[in-house]
Amino acid sequence: MADLEAGLAALRDAATGNVAMVDLTPSQARERVVAGNRLCSEGPSVAVADLGPADGAPVPVRVYEPAAAPPATLVHAHGGGWVTGDLDYSDELCRFLADAGVRVVSVDYRLAPEHPFPAGLDDLAAAWAWTRATYDGPLGLGGDSAGGNLAAALTLRSPDPAPAFLLLLYPVLGLPGSTPSYRSRAEAFPIGAADMAWFFEHYLAGARPPAPTPDLVPLHAPDLSVLPPTHVVLAGHDPLHDEGAAFAATARAAGVPVTVEQHPDLCHGFLRFTAASAGARAARAGVVDAVRRLAAPTTTEVNR
Repeated sequence: MADLEAGLAALRDAATGNVAMVDLTPSQARERVVAGNRLCSEGPSVAVADLGPADGAPVPVRVYEPAAAPPATLVHAHGGGWVTGDLDYSDELCRFLADAGVRVVSVDYRLAPEHPFPAGLDDLAAAWAWTRATYDGPLGLGGDSAGGNLAAALTLRSPDPAPAFLLLLYPVLGLPGSTPSYRSRAEAFPIGAADMAWFFEHYLAGARPPAPTPDLVPLHAPDLSVLPPTHVVLAGHDPLHDEGAAFAATARAAGVPVTVEQHPDLCHGFLRFTAASAGARAARAGVVDAVRRLAAPTTTEVNR
């Protein structure tokens, strides 16, 4: 495995001795994540509107409008382990996507453990339906980490309309401990195997279903051929790496146009560290380019 990129390694070393995530309460974890916003670049200035039930949106959303009429709209679910995160969590990425010409609807879904599975997924589904009724043109669906889980799970529910494309950024797609990278990257920075178990525990609020359904574990879906053209971004220093790679390989074998972007020297959540990591900034540019291609009316994605 490649060494961790220098900027990320410096952050890892500076965090040595911090209280572990598993020893925090959900409220304390949320405070830590909000404090981490300082490690994101601000992103370009674009038109932004925060909307909610008073505006007709079923859940709070933040809409990022490009300067020109967009070819497509991306409905985006932020990361944070279903327990943390808000509309500021992915603000930088959403700004770059809008600056590249794609409208983004970022969804502030309810968080666990106060609102356990499947509340966040249901909120994303409601935001998807509202976006379809509000904006013309193709709709894509995407998310990072736990948000990637929600995006994949909603796609497998076969919403109407089906997403035109799917963006999965270091997504949660399997159960904790189910792939080799959970062992080889068990102590990874900033999220390891124990942290993922903590997130799942809160997401399920102690009520683990008798069998892992695609709503919870998209990797267990019996048929991935329903997926649209999909772009998967993976980090080498991430316990989730192998489940993302397995999902992409299974989807490709089912005939889905899939592209995979590997970053062996980056960590889970690297888009949260762009102010400190040149590698994360370069990878962000790659994500933006991929979405621009997926959203283009003449896009023809090929397996690679």
